[in-house]
Amino acid sequence: MRSGSPVYRRGAALALLVVVLIALPSVVPAFFINFVMTQTLMLGLAAATIVFLAKYGGMVSLAQFLLFGVAGFMYGNAALEAGSRGLNLGWHPWAAVAFALAVTTAAAFLLGALASRTTGLYYLMLTLVYAVIGYFVFAQITEISGPSGITSIKRPELLAAPVSLYYTALGLSVLAYLGFRALGRTAFGLALQGMRDDPVRMASLGFNVPLHRTLAFTLGGFVAGLGGLVNVWWNGQIDPASIGIGPTLILLIIAVIGGVSYFEGAWLGAFVYVAMSTYLRDLPLIDRIGITEARFNTVIGAIVLLIMVLSPQGLAGIADRLRRRPTRPRRPAAGSADETEAAIRRAQLIDE
Repeated sequence: MRSGSPVYRRGAALALLVVVLIALPSVVPAFFINFVMTQTLMLGLAAATIVFLAKYGGMVSLAQFLLFGVAGFMYGNAALEAGSRGLNLGWHPWAAVAFALAVTTAAAFLLGALASRTTGLYYLMLTLVYAVIGYFVFAQITEISGPSGITSIKRPELLAAPVSLYYTALGLSVLAYLGFRALGRTAFGLALQGMRDDPVRMASLGFNVPLHRTLAFTLGGFVAGLGGLVNVWWNGQIDPASIGIGPTLILLIIAVIGGVSYFEGAWLGAFVYVAMSTYLRDLPLIDRIGITEARFNTVIGAIVLLIMVLSPQGLAGIADRLRRRPTRPRRPAAGSADETEAAIRRAQLIDE
């Protein structure tokens, strides 16, 4: 791999970013790590699954936050002991993790199989229906949650320190980013992209289009479940309102802000959203210009609209255009070796 190739530059930039993020807790306040960066990484994990399905499969899913929540609810039901809401299974925390991921993956496979034969707007609306159904399932079935949700959820002892949770989210984010990018170069990923562009032709070539879409949705659900576990460890509780229509749309907004065509955009959009949500309300004199708590979502909407007008590909699209912008070739100085060599080549062409 040459040092000037795009792949080398991308790998070097990722390695540098990871090093910076690893060192970040030692140079910034704990509040920034615990309440901004940890939340950014776990929301970025969920948003990356939207990017994965849209970029490779042409499937825009609004069910990813539901699967994000399923993992949290299942962990709470399995890990808590008697006296709490839910099933109160009282399992070991790591057994609860395996149970939560297994249920989330199974649910993703089932929902993906049902949606695999739809495309475009129908796929979007069907996955939105999933999100609505999921909200009412957890809100109305008191045996697994109820409207008040599950509280007092403790994380495993290995992740007791807040910084440990940050590093866990960082490690999962790096693995998800590298895994999604590598998957795009495999036979499965290339077939999925072919089905995105022309599913009829891919089916005529012998590919099982519904199965590929189902497996892609299942993988996205598994990764979203990882983010959901980090979320429930970070919050210590989960309730149906946290996976309702509002949070579902917020996750889509995060993906749009960053850029649905770029995996980097998932975490970039999450950082922008979390930073605005954390600090915008506290800016000096912000209430003097009419930005109050009740109007915060309006501000977010205006910012998303501005980003979409400037760059339909999101913030990552802007950065990519700047990176690809051609530079004017430098004209060699008179009498230089480059100019002499060019003159000799022109003379040779004329002689030929």
